[in-house]
Amino acid sequence: MATRPSPEIEVAEFAGQLFFRLWRVSHERTAEALESVGLTPPLFALLNVLGARRGAIQQEIGQAMGIDPSTMVSLIDQLESAGLAKRRTHPRDRRAREVSITPKGRQILERARGLATRVEDGVLRGLSAAERRQLLTLLRRALSSAPPQPLWRAEEEKHLHGEVRSD
Repeated sequence: MATRPSPEIEVAEFAGQLFFRLWRVSHERTAEALESVGLTPPLFALLNVLGARRGAIQQEIGQAMGIDPSTMVSLIDQLESAGLAKRRTHPRDRRAREVSITPKGRQILERARGLATRVEDGVLRGLSAAERRQLLTLLRRALSSAPPQPLWRAEEEKHLHGEVRSD
């Protein structure tokens, strides 16, 4: 059963609680929308980065996105299998793997961006365009000054959706 936030008197809420509630509605709706183009939120995030960078180094992408190396390999494997990205040995460093978006990946990315934008428009409909830009600016600033955190692993996603059992 879907519920709406209570308009009652503001409780002494913490930013983390509000972030979580907003993330949850955004994440669930984005995941549903991205399913139609064969992506998950993590795959979309990676494809989005690949779309903005030319010939990115796999390890550097993982560090920049805060993703565990084995999870990054799995995500790139999935994009490669779908024909959305390709990997090759870096021309100047044989130890490094360069990852790039394919033309098919670029087409899917454009569709996915449209879907994500529609979801975000719905989730943030109570904010003006200027307020949305300000929100992004403030979130980026808060993230850049936040304490370091462990790299993200795919298991976290499964745990949040109740897919991991503790047998």
